[in-house]
Amino acid sequence: MHGLIWFVLIGLVAGWLAGVLMKGGGFGLIGDIVVGIIGAVIGGYVFGFLGVGTHGFIGQVFVATVGAVILIFLLRLIKRI
Repeated sequence: MHGLIWFVLIGLVAGWLAGVLMKGGGFGLIGDIVVGIIGAVIGGYVFGFLGVGTHGFIGQVFVATVGAVILIFLLRLIKRI
């Protein structure tokens, strides 16, 4: 249960940061969590593929934020088409 709470917290922070970085603002509480969690999966895959590892809360938030930014970028790219 403790891990799930941290996962949701990291997703919330990462989703909010990605929304701010991509100049779209936040996506609301649930939207930020979903974007952050999907971003964590994407970021974990990308960083693992590159052979880069991070540790601790800040590292996890960084990886999830990078993944969330990639997700938002791809969604906006698809939305244009």
